[in-house]
Amino acid sequence: MSLAEALPTHTPYDGSSKLFSIGLKPLDPPDWIEVDDLLLPYLAEKRRLYAEIPERVFVEEDGTRDAQQEVLELLGTHLPDRFPDTYRRTDAGVEIVGTESHFTIPSGLDGAPLVAASLLVQEDLILMRRNDSGWRLVAGSLCFPSSWLLVEKFGRPLQDIHAPVPGFGPGTRPAELINRMFDGLQGQAVERFNWSIQADNALYHPLSNVERIDRATNRPTRFPDGDVRAHAFIRVERQTLRKLPSSRDILFTIRIHLDPLAVLDRHPDRATLALSFAAQLEALDLDQLDYKGLTSDRDRLIERLKTMAG
Repeated sequence: MSLAEALPTHTPYDGSSKLFSIGLKPLDPPDWIEVDDLLLPYLAEKRRLYAEIPERVFVEEDGTRDAQQEVLELLGTHLPDRFPDTYRRTDAGVEIVGTESHFTIPSGLDGAPLVAASLLVQEDLILMRRNDSGWRLVAGSLCFPSSWLLVEKFGRPLQDIHAPVPGFGPGTRPAELINRMFDGLQGQAVERFNWSIQADNALYHPLSNVERIDRATNRPTRFPDGDVRAHAFIRVERQTLRKLPSSRDILFTIRIHLDPLAVLDRHPDRATLALSFAAQLEALDLDQLDYKGLTSDRDRLIERLKTMAG
């Protein structure tokens, strides 16, 4: 199933998950991980990135291997139970049915349980650990970043990680709320959605802080030929949070869904979705548009969505 053939799995731009809001909702345990027909292509891309740029897609602090192993074991229990046609248990743990992996994990990563876990699922996997400075990013497999760099966030607390996000920096009320939510997270897993627009279907979509500042300053268009319909992709992030029962670290998962904007043309709720999408773009202020890299393209996107609705 290709991107062009499938209707979107999630449509948070329908108004259910507004940008620049926390929006955490309880998650049914069976729905923790998502698996679809793109599982193998996603894993192939992860293997490519591990082989070519391992230092940019995986980080870990000393003392995190036990928590990483906890993640691997949780997936080893969950996946065969939830997706028995896709995963099966073996003496070595769990494997994907009908596949043989000849991929050799690069030296230095081969003993990392989080790397092994990441090669079972489409999600990226981030471990957060509490200390006196707050919840810090202490390990992570991030092959599909949505305009950020893992190496720039590694070791930093939540309030610093979110510093570039308008309204979420250190000392803001949202930053304090997020820390309290992390502290209060117990057995109940939660989920939230985020979304953005990009001009291609690349899963690996990094952006450094310097590049972000340059983009916000110069405000380049993503569509030089003006053809939004042909080139725009909706990037939806489905994020989950759960506290690990043994380590008490928090596992943050990020699943990327990429849908061509044009696919909304044949969605059964096309008009409703397009008008809601346009309304949310219209509501963004200048700082938010700059952060999302949409300042130069917002109007043409809105025009296209309203045409679609009509």
